[in-house]
Amino acid sequence: MAVFGPKHSFFGVIFLLLISISLSKAILDAHYYDQTCPQAEKIIFETVQKASMHDSKVPARILRMFFHDCFIRGCDASILLDSTPGNQAEKDGPPNISVRSFYVIDEAKAKLEMACPNTISCADIIAIAARDVVTMSRGPYWNVLKGRKDGTVSKANDTINLPAPTFNVSQLIQSFANRGLGVKDMVALSGAHTLGFSHCSSFEARLHNFSSLHAVDPSMNGEFVEKLRVKCPKPNKDHNAGEFLDSTSSTFDNNYYKQLMEGKGVFGSDQALFDDYRTRKIVELFAKDQSLFFREFTASMVKLGKVGVTEHGEVRRKCRVVN
Repeated sequence: MAVFGPKHSFFGVIFLLLISISLSKAILDAHYYDQTCPQAEKIIFETVQKASMHDSKVPARILRMFFHDCFIRGCDASILLDSTPGNQAEKDGPPNISVRSFYVIDEAKAKLEMACPNTISCADIIAIAARDVVTMSRGPYWNVLKGRKDGTVSKANDTINLPAPTFNVSQLIQSFANRGLGVKDMVALSGAHTLGFSHCSSFEARLHNFSSLHAVDPSMNGEFVEKLRVKCPKPNKDHNAGEFLDSTSSTFDNNYYKQLMEGKGVFGSDQALFDDYRTRKIVELFAKDQSLFFREFTASMVKLGKVGVTEHGEVRRKCRVVN
């Protein structure tokens, strides 16, 4: 703002925003690597597929990695940077402690550096891998726009800006709006939880001493509550205990929305989507029509993949450290 005089500050900022938006669109292209590394997507797919065969949790972890990366500083692979003695990085922020499978991106990057040195950004690897885990889980396919650059800054404190599993719909709408994403995008992207798993710590407050009026969250299905209380007793000595966010956890489908309609959302933020008038109709539509959900999910993933994209940055040679 200080760059401009008082009369011109508003229009100056708008002008800069328009420039940055046009730049972010101009530098992303589905065919970005067609000439420089035509085998890139094949290498990434084969790496992700192999890892998923050895560990069934890889698809959910890669998809979550993409979300958590794009929501902080935009899609710049800042989530992959390791902490240093002078800086705690995003991956060590509290919401990201449970984000795993970074080794899959490392393996894909190592293979790509052998095939096409200094060409494929780590940010693009995450975006392509996120699409691949959805497709290989019997979900939709879409053309990933590419050409992102890798960021050089990663701060654990920034992870407080990630949407929490305790958020209500108003908080969710604001969080997504801050990234240029609308209500429909928010409900569609929440469908990624069809592949998710959560530890008890993220939802046990709904099961025990929920409020002064209710022992458990009244929006929850009674039988579902009892099932979760067995898995997550209080006190709970098993730190690995938890629950899949969808009963068909290895298949990307619309069952997540059907469960919300039955009061079986694991997170409070999930169940809130059905309980709030602003989002209930979208949940009902996605629960009824899986092909509609797939179309809206792919469109929203493309939008999410454009968040914070800039031409400033680098192509890291190793995803864990800046060049």
